[in-house]
Amino acid sequence: MKGQKAGYVIAFLFLLTSIALVATDHKNEAGWALMLFFLSLALTFRLHPKLKSFTFTTMIFAAAALAMFYPHYFMSWGGFKLSKLIIPLLMIIMFGMGCELSFKDLIVVVKMPKAILVGIIGHYTIMPLIGFTLASIFNFPKEIAAGIILVGCCPSGLASNVMSYLAKANLALSIAVTAISNLLSPLLTPLLMRLLAGKFVTVHFWDMAWDTTKVVLIPICAGLLFNSLVRGKLKWLDKLMPVLSMAGIGIIIVIIVATGRDSLLEVGALLILVMFILNISGYTFGYWLSRLLGFREKECRTIALEVGMQNSGLASGLALLMGGINTIGLAPAVFGPVMNISGSSLATWWHAKKPKE
Repeated sequence: MKGQKAGYVIAFLFLLTSIALVATDHKNEAGWALMLFFLSLALTFRLHPKLKSFTFTTMIFAAAALAMFYPHYFMSWGGFKLSKLIIPLLMIIMFGMGCELSFKDLIVVVKMPKAILVGIIGHYTIMPLIGFTLASIFNFPKEIAAGIILVGCCPSGLASNVMSYLAKANLALSIAVTAISNLLSPLLTPLLMRLLAGKFVTVHFWDMAWDTTKVVLIPICAGLLFNSLVRGKLKWLDKLMPVLSMAGIGIIIVIIVATGRDSLLEVGALLILVMFILNISGYTFGYWLSRLLGFREKECRTIALEVGMQNSGLASGLALLMGGINTIGLAPAVFGPVMNISGSSLATWWHAKKPKE
C-alpha cells in the first residue's frame, strides 16, 4: 500500500513538472517528464491487482509521449527507416498468435458453430459498417477516413483473448473466433475495404489480399505447425513469444505516432473520440446481439469483446503497404491504446461479476 501511494505521488510530481515546463516554454524537456509520469504510473499499476492489466497500455503511452515530442528518434536510425520494421514485427506477432493455437482449439468450431458464426459475422459486419458511418459523418481527410474504415475491417487479435480470460468469458470461443476471423481476413478485409473505403482511397483488392495472406495467414499457419511439433519442448520460447508480441505492438504504435505526428496534432482529439465510439459500439452491439439470440452470459461477453477489439497491428501493417503509414495508419495507432484501456476496464468490471448460466 505504501509503495502504491509513493508511486502515485512520484507520478503526480512528474506530471506537474511536465505542465510547468510547457507553461514556461521548455517543451523539449517536457516530453521526458511526461514519459516519466506514464512510466511511474505503469510501475505503480503493477503493484495493484485490479490495475495490473493497464500496465502495458500505460507504458505504450510513455513511449508515445516521447514519439510526439521527439519524433526524429523514432523515424530513422543511421539512414535506416524504422517503418521498415513494421511488417517483420507484425509477422512475428502473427506467428506468436499461431503458436498460441492448437488443432484442438479449432475443433471447438464443431462444438459451438452457432456462437462462432455469430461472432465472425458480427465482427465483419458491425465494425466495418460503424467505421464507414463514422468516416462519412466526420470531416476527416480522405486517407485518415480510410484508416478508420480499415480498423473496422480487420480481424480481432490476441488482446481479445486476454480480455476474455480476465472477464470470465468463454476463452475457447474467443480463441476460435480470433483464429477463424484472422484466417478469413485475406479475403474479407480487402473485399470490405474495396466496398466501403473505395470512395476515399484507391483499394487494389488482389494486392491487399496477397499482403494480408503473407502478413497474417502464412505466419499463423507456420505458428500453428510449430505449436503442433515442438509445443512444450521449448518452454523458454513459450514464455518469450507473448513478450515479443507485446513489444512488437508497442514498437509499431510508436513508429506510427512519430511518423504521423503532424497529422495527429491536427485531428488527434477528434480521432480519439471517433475510435472510442467505434470501440464501444462494437462491445455494445456484439453483446446485445448475443443476448437477443439467447446465448449464455459467458458467450455474450466473449462475442462483445471479439466484435469490439480489432487487430490494430495488422491495420497498421496494411496501412504501410498501402503507402499511407502517416495518414491511413493514424487510426490504427490511436485505436490500439483506446481498445486496450476500454477492454481492460470492461474485463475488470466483468471479472467482479460472476456470469449467470
